[in-house]
Amino acid sequence: MNMEKLHKNVHFVGIGGISMSAIAHILIGSGASVTGSDRSDSAIIESLRKSGAKIFIGHSSKNIENPDLVVYTAAISHDNPELSAAREKGIPTMERAEFLGRLMEEYEMPIAISGTHGKTTTTSMLSCTLLDAGLNPTILVGGELSQINGNFHLGSKKHLVFEACEYVDSFLHFNPYCAIVLNIEADHLDYFSGIEQIKQSFGKFLCKIPKEGFAVLNADDENVMQAAKDAKCRKVLYGDKGFYKAEDISFDERGCPRFTVCFGEEKERVSLNVTGTHNVSNALATFATAHNLGAAPKMIAKGIESFTGTARRFEYKGDVGGAKVYDDYAHHPTEIQATLEAAGKIPHARIWCIFQPHTYTRTRALMDEFAKSLSVADKVIVTDIYAAREPNDGKTHSSQLAKKIDGAMYISDFGEIAEYVKKNVTKDDIVITMGAGTITTLSQMLFS
Repeated sequence: MNMEKLHKNVHFVGIGGISMSAIAHILIGSGASVTGSDRSDSAIIESLRKSGAKIFIGHSSKNIENPDLVVYTAAISHDNPELSAAREKGIPTMERAEFLGRLMEEYEMPIAISGTHGKTTTTSMLSCTLLDAGLNPTILVGGELSQINGNFHLGSKKHLVFEACEYVDSFLHFNPYCAIVLNIEADHLDYFSGIEQIKQSFGKFLCKIPKEGFAVLNADDENVMQAAKDAKCRKVLYGDKGFYKAEDISFDERGCPRFTVCFGEEKERVSLNVTGTHNVSNALATFATAHNLGAAPKMIAKGIESFTGTARRFEYKGDVGGAKVYDDYAHHPTEIQATLEAAGKIPHARIWCIFQPHTYTRTRALMDEFAKSLSVADKVIVTDIYAAREPNDGKTHSSQLAKKIDGAMYISDFGEIAEYVKKNVTKDDIVITMGAGTITTLSQMLFS
């Protein structure tokens, strides 16, 4: 396919998604004509309109006018009317990950951030660092980042910073010059058979890095190291067992870590403006990557410190009844535990976690792990499973998870949850609404 031609007039099915919208913005910034559709309106859709995109609300065959290419997300069904219309008209179609893989061929050094957890945070942290270092990367991030006023930044054609998700082997469409692997755990078990298949996929991904490129690997994660064993590129290791290490870790009154990065005979002090020990690891990955791209250590530290978080990553929303309310995207047991432990570093009375499980497959497969992680909180409320791409399996229910946690409650209705929390929180409590679905709306309901 002639990608130069296909960039001129592109239609996106599901354009309101965080990743699709960023790609659409990049194309608009490059001079392409962009149209798209989505099920409902949103702030993301409005931003695309203001940038010049023509947006249709609702999916219809009539939305396919005469594009050179139709791009769709993995969540779009095969019988979607717009995809059907494109096929009938002989218009090429391409899944989002494949299109991004073709698009990144235009960049000299694509930098992929991968792993089961922490991709958006680390992508954002690295983006801030490379911007501060004057490298002006083009950025595609899976969250809202204040430093770039959104989820994309149109920079130079040298560095492209983006998230590489393993789900349905999407990242195998990419050919990065550099890749970070933060961690590898069992997830997306509606697609993968288990951890061995996941490691194999990461191994294939790492083998796509050219010999002149490099992989930044969490040396403390055995699954990462096993996945990387056949990679031919240079391997840069971070963590306690790596070259880039964190020493003298302490926390300020906000729960934000301070530490010294040690690399060979050199040292650099870093003070984070985000909470949690897990972000020390993310910062090490960022430091190692930026350093190997040629950035000076002091400039890297400055860039990391400029990062103050992305939307829905332990995002402070306000106070209710003397309690501080945060919203967080965590939807895997490891992420949940990391967020709750980070909250525990902040002076508090009790920690409340209001959790919306994400997909029946994940909830069923990791039920005991979810229960253990959520038990870190003092008060737990579990609401209904957000199905996302899955039909109801008729076997898995949030009440089953609540029963596995001492003192936990199952409440279906968001309004009822909001009223219960408002009546029962006390001064200095921390309330976290948590999950990858619609639970974010609950944090706003607490203030009404």
